[in-house]
Amino acid sequence: MTTSAVPTEHIVLDHGTGAKLSQDLVQLIAATLGDVYVGIMEDSAVLTIESDRIAMTTDSFVIDPPFFGNGDIGKIAVCGTVNDLAVAGSRPKYLTLGMILETGLPIARLVQVLESVRDTAREAGVQIVGGDTKVVRKGEADQIYLNTAGVGVFEREPLSMADVQVGDKVLLSGPIGNHTVHLLSIREGLGFENRVLSDCAPLNNLVEGVLGRVPERAVRSMRDVTRGGLTAVLHEYAGKLGRTVVVETASLPIQHETAMAADMLGINPLHCANEGCLALFVDPAAEADVLAALRALPYGEHAVTIGEISGSTEGGVLLRDADGRETQLEELLGAELPRLC
Repeated sequence: MTTSAVPTEHIVLDHGTGAKLSQDLVQLIAATLGDVYVGIMEDSAVLTIESDRIAMTTDSFVIDPPFFGNGDIGKIAVCGTVNDLAVAGSRPKYLTLGMILETGLPIARLVQVLESVRDTAREAGVQIVGGDTKVVRKGEADQIYLNTAGVGVFEREPLSMADVQVGDKVLLSGPIGNHTVHLLSIREGLGFENRVLSDCAPLNNLVEGVLGRVPERAVRSMRDVTRGGLTAVLHEYAGKLGRTVVVETASLPIQHETAMAADMLGINPLHCANEGCLALFVDPAAEADVLAALRALPYGEHAVTIGEISGSTEGGVLLRDADGRETQLEELLGAELPRLC
């Protein structure tokens, strides 16, 4: 891939005018996305949907830093939207890609982001069907912001939080806290980023693989554990269900280096954002089958059971230690961390 069509090494305001430089930039974007972009440059994409029900979602990405050790904002943008569609039980099909570019952004960095979008879309099996690019002045954005909207189709009944029952088990597909610690380590110069990698990953193939291997409705509901961390997910379920979620702290999957870094930073891994972790709420009779299915698939090898939905109507989230002592896991009122996404 070359950038010879764009006669500058950096984004300039004229890339956003709609004139020749804009067209050159669009051609560069399309060429870099390659086969994941449908290539029809009209005002609307005309798409085929093989379902009478679809899932739709949208998200904006303002990652700080936008480029990190084993990923970048492009990878996160595709993963975030694909994962939101997948946890509803749908099969992700189409994405749009909107970009806000700051003047001075190196064209090579933009190409890096586009290559990440392309490679992650290929892995997830989705197509980019439309997009938009805007250019702002230096200081008006943090290099690059992205927005993605996604469409998925339902080939089974949607998963719903309302189906979760007392006694259901809470499973995690993998470790928590790694994404936050990886980014903060780069930002603060802690030196953990080579040992604690971001967990950023498209999880739709994991979701499809699990749902295809276990009985229908064995998995009642799912969430991807992103901004707000596991704490936010568990409090959301506790609040909607009117039940208490009990978590066994000894079962929480936290990498040793992640725990060390979190302690140094004074943060709790349960509050940390993740970009490749699922929380699953599972019929207890199917717990072993769901764990086996998760562990047999990429991104689910380290799946564990961490707790259950109790019969208590007091609500909230309880942490139970190895000696049986219980403490409340309080929901954050604001930000414990500087902005990551």
